Amino acid sequence: MMGESIKKVCVIGAGVMGAGIAAQVANAGIPVLLLDIVPKDGTDRDAVAKGAVAKMLKTEPAPFMSAAAAKLVETGNIDDHLDRVAECDWVVEAIVERLDIKQALYAKLEALKRPGTAVSSNTSTIPLEHLVEGRSDQFKRDFLITHFFNPPRYMRLIEIVTGEHTDPATANRVADFIDRSMGKRIVRAKDTPGFIANRIGTYWLAIAVNAAMDQGVTIEEADQIGGRPMGVPKTGIFGLIDLVGVDLMPLLAKSLSSTLPAGDPYFDTVRPMPVVDRMIADGFTGRKGKGGFYRLDKGADGSRTKLSLDLATGDYRPTETPAKLTGGADKDLAALIAAPGKVGAYAWAILGNTLSYAAALVGEAADDIVAIDDAMTLGYNWKFGPFELLDRIGPKTFADRLRAEGRPVPAILDTVGDRSFYRVQDGQRQYLSLDGEYADVVRPDGVLLLEDIKRRSEPLLRNDSAALWDVGDGVVALEFTGKMNALDPHVIALIEEAVPLVRDRFTAMVVYNEGSNFSAGANLGVALFAVAMGAWGEIKKLIAGGQRAFKALKYAPFPVVGAPAGMALGGGCEILLHSDAIQAHAETYAGLVEAGVGLVPGWGGHGEMLDRWAKAPMMPRGPMPALGKVFEMISTAKVSKSAAEAKAMQILRKDDGITMNRDRLLADAKARALAMVEGYAPPEPPTFRLAGESGAVGIAGAVADFHKKGVATDYDVVVAGRVARVLTGGEADPVDIVTEDALLTLERAAFMESVRDSRTQARVKQMLETGKPLRN
Repeated sequence: MMGESIKKVCVIGAGVMGAGIAAQVANAGIPVLLLDIVPKDGTDRDAVAKGAVAKMLKTEPAPFMSAAAAKLVETGNIDDHLDRVAECDWVVEAIVERLDIKQALYAKLEALKRPGTAVSSNTSTIPLEHLVEGRSDQFKRDFLITHFFNPPRYMRLIEIVTGEHTDPATANRVADFIDRSMGKRIVRAKDTPGFIANRIGTYWLAIAVNAAMDQGVTIEEADQIGGRPMGVPKTGIFGLIDLVGVDLMPLLAKSLSSTLPAGDPYFDTVRPMPVVDRMIADGFTGRKGKGGFYRLDKGADGSRTKLSLDLATGDYRPTETPAKLTGGADKDLAALIAAPGKVGAYAWAILGNTLSYAAALVGEAADDIVAIDDAMTLGYNWKFGPFELLDRIGPKTFADRLRAEGRPVPAILDTVGDRSFYRVQDGQRQYLSLDGEYADVVRPDGVLLLEDIKRRSEPLLRNDSAALWDVGDGVVALEFTGKMNALDPHVIALIEEAVPLVRDRFTAMVVYNEGSNFSAGANLGVALFAVAMGAWGEIKKLIAGGQRAFKALKYAPFPVVGAPAGMALGGGCEILLHSDAIQAHAETYAGLVEAGVGLVPGWGGHGEMLDRWAKAPMMPRGPMPALGKVFEMISTAKVSKSAAEAKAMQILRKDDGITMNRDRLLADAKARALAMVEGYAPPEPPTFRLAGESGAVGIAGAVADFHKKGVATDYDVVVAGRVARVLTGGEADPVDIVTEDALLTLERAAFMESVRDSRTQARVKQMLETGKPLRN
C-alpha cells in the first residue's frame, strides 16, 4: 500500500486543527512531531505545543483514541526543531491563515526537508497557486492542500487539492495514507475559493439566516423546516450555527468575500447583521460561549429554561414548539417547497438558492456531482447531497420553477432534462456527468460496501429485523435492519435459520451493517410491552432464545467475525463477544450497559467477559482479579470511547483488528474471516472457578462504600448485587468448576428477577421516553 511509505509526520501549528490532525495521525499508530512558535513568556520554549497536547487529553469528545496514541506525539518549536522535518515523510502546515507567514515558513521548509517529502497546507481559503509562489519546481511538485474538517478525529471528509505542478505520485501517497490510516474519505476539489463544502455550506447558512429574517420565520420554525425534512442534522440551521460558533459567520463571510470572483451569488448574501454583531459582543457565541441563538437560562431554584433569540428584536424569549408540518411536507421535499404560506416560501428560499448554487459549481469547484454530494454529506452531515436532493424534488420540476421565476438555470439542470442525476443500471449506481452521459460511481480500490451488494442481489434470508447477504468468496454478511439495529425475536430467529444455511453452502460469516450504529442492544420497547402484558413466558423465551442463538454462532463449524462501527451496546456487544474474531471500526463504542436501565446482561455477557479477562496477559491468577474487572465494567455500564479502548476493556482481544476507514470495514472483516477458514475448529467451551459467596460479600462491601458516598443509588446497589451473584457463581464454592451453561442459567434468573422489578420498569420507561437514565 502506498500509505505505508509514510512512517513519520510533522504537523506545524498546534492550534485546534493542527493539534487535532496530529492526534489523528497518532491514532493511526504513526509517530508525529508537533511544532509551534516559541512563546513570548516563560522558559519552556515548547510550551505552546505541549499545552495543546495537554488540552487534548482533557477535551471531550476526545481527540485521542487511547493514551498510547498520545504518547506518539512529540512536541517542539519551529525555531529549534524545524530541521527535524528531514526525519518526516509528510509535513502538514496548519498555521494562521496569512499568506505572507505561510510563504515564509515554506521558504524555510524548502531548505530543510528531503526532496520528495510531501508538504501540504490545511488552508481553507488561500489558493494553492498563491501558496507556492516563489518556490522551487521540486517544492511545487511536493506540495498540495489537505483540508481537514473539525474535529479531525470525527469528521470523515478531507478535501484534497493539487496544483498543475503537483506530482501525482506524491499526492496519491498522501491520499492513500489519509484514506487507509487516518480513516477519511477523499474528495478531490479544484483550486477554487472555499473548495466545495465550505463554499456551499457557508452560502446555505447565509441564505437560511437571511430568509428567516426577511420572511419573519422564527428560529424554531427555521430549524423545523430547514432541518430533518431536508436531511439536515437535528440541530437544524440555527442550532448548527450555535454548535460551530456564531462568531465564525462573519469570519467566513470576510474570507470568502475576499477570494470569490466578482458576480458570485454569495455576495448577494452579505449584509450588515446587527443582531449577530450584538450577540458576539455580548459573548453569545454559541455553545462555546454563554449561548447563541438558543441558550439555557438558569433560575434561582436551579431549574433551566430554554430561550430562543427573537430575530426581529434581538431579545431572548421562551422557546416555542412550532406547529407540525402537514400535507406530507415533513417527508416529501416536493410537498415541502410547494406548501402554502411561510413553510413553502422558506423551504424554497433555502433549497431554490442552495441547490442552484451547488449545481452551478459542477466543473468549477469539482469535476462531478459525486464529489459535491460527498463533500456535503461528509463535511456538513447532510443525509443527502445537493444532487440527491434534486432527484428527490425532480430536476425538471426544480428547473421549471427557476424559469418561471425568471431566474438563471445552471447548465447541468438543462443537461439532465427530465432524467435524474443518479440511476441504477444493472445493479450499478451511476451519476450524470457534464457531457450528459451516465458514468459508474467507482469506489476506491479495496472498498466493499453492502449498499452496493444490495443493489445487485437479493438476500439469502430476510425478515422484519435482519437479513443475510452473500458478499462473495463464500462469505455471508448478517445485517441488522430494525430501528437503531436493535435485537429482537426476529433477529434471533434469523440467526438460528442462518447457521445451518451457512454451514451447508458457505465458509464464513461476518456480522456487519452500514447503519449509524452497529446495534443499540435488545429492543427495550418490545420488552416493556411484554411486561405490560404480563407475558413473562415470552420474555423468558426471548432471553433463552438469545443465549441459544449466540451460542450457535460461537460454536458454528465456520468462522464468525463481528464488524462493528458506532455503538455496540448490550446485546449488540454480546454478539461480538460470541464471535471468533472482531474487526472493528476505530469509532466503535461498545459496552454492556444493561445496568443503566436496571437489567443485567442476559445473552452470555457475564461469562464471555470473565473468560476474556481471565485469559488476559498479565492478569493475576485466581478468581477475584478478573471478577473485579468485569464487575466494575458491567455494574457501571461502562462504554468504550473507541475501538482501542474496547481492546483495553478486553471486549476486543489482543489479536482483533481495527479499521480506520469505515468504508473499508466490510472488506477487512471479510478478509479476516477468509483467513480463518482453513483448519477452522470451533472454540472449546470455557469453564470457570468463581469466588462464590465470599466473593459476593466482598463486592457488596465495596458497593456499600460507593452508596455511602452518594455515587451509587439505592437501586444501583440492588442491581450490582444481581451482577455479583452471577459473576461469583451463586452458591458455587471456589473449588467447584462452573460450566458455561450453569453461568447462563444464573444469568437468566438474574435477568428475570430484574425485569419483574418495578424499579427496572421505571428505568426502562424513562429511557424510552426521554433517552435519559433514571437514577432511582
